[in-house]
Amino acid sequence: MKFHLAVNLERMNSSTCMNTVRNHTIEMVQMADRAGFEVAWAAEHHALEMTIAPNPFQILTWWAGETENIRLGCGVANAAYWHPINIAGEAALLDLISGGRLEFGLGSGAYQREFDRMRPGLDQKDSWRYMQEMLPLVRQLWQGDVAHDGEFWQFPSATSCPKPVQDDVPFWVAARSPITFDYAVKNDCNILSWPLTMPMSEAEKYRQMLDDAIANHNPQWNGKFCLMRHSSVYETDADRDSAMAAIRQILSQFGNLMMKKGDVVNGFPEHVPLEELEGNVRVNPKDLEQNLLFGDPETVISKLKAYEALGVDSFIYYASMGMEMEQQKRSLDLFINKVMPAFNS
Repeated sequence: MKFHLAVNLERMNSSTCMNTVRNHTIEMVQMADRAGFEVAWAAEHHALEMTIAPNPFQILTWWAGETENIRLGCGVANAAYWHPINIAGEAALLDLISGGRLEFGLGSGAYQREFDRMRPGLDQKDSWRYMQEMLPLVRQLWQGDVAHDGEFWQFPSATSCPKPVQDDVPFWVAARSPITFDYAVKNDCNILSWPLTMPMSEAEKYRQMLDDAIANHNPQWNGKFCLMRHSSVYETDADRDSAMAAIRQILSQFGNLMMKKGDVVNGFPEHVPLEELEGNVRVNPKDLEQNLLFGDPETVISKLKAYEALGVDSFIYYASMGMEMEQQKRSLDLFINKVMPAFNS
């Protein structure tokens, strides 16, 4: 099993200096690069201090200049916010600048609040249609001239400038429902899945969706199945308690965005009482410690072995959850030095 890093430029309050956030983020990526992580992922979000990512390709181009080997994943761009010619060119330019390290991820977005501002009138539940129209278009634009007369975009003959330097850029689709698993498998895309704070059974459900999609649509599919979890490795009670407090705080803000139960003031989501969060968000400390990649190195190794047995090809260590920066580095260092050796061939 390979390991990836997802890390955000994140600010939990206005007293944190953005220069400090910038420096911390690149240090985390460089730690992962030196340790042999396969991919570093940058998201796309707008008007949110907890995930500062208005253009993932700009972030990844920055990372490209500060790293040597790690591949650079757009995880993921929201198709509804882009024009196909624009995103094809931005992504290809990153591939050129980075020396062929682009991993291209496309998805349907998460927060209705963002859609209300970036694409007013579009219901997040319908945004998958934009992704499904855009993905094959990007591939065509990277090959040469193409004219398009679709449901969401129409343009005369055009191509992407520049073209990627890779002959076959890896494509990724963010998938948590049968319709997106089916689409990814039909179109020979790799799959990114995030079980949020749900138990292992949620990951098992995703694996079953993938197996069904392969059987029904593309038995020759040989893509990668990648799973992401919030991650924290600790050896002291103090770090355990700090990690738990941080994830519960971020979940109260995440619940605000997912359920539109609070306001966002100057980019900072208000906290929603944890007892109001139901459905896909689990906030009980015992459940969180069991379901997330939380624990001492031995516990974390055991959890990862279970994902490996499930058929997870790559695990995304999601570092951003509002923890203190020094603890984020301690956790990643423990993962690199005491967890990853258990998976080295």
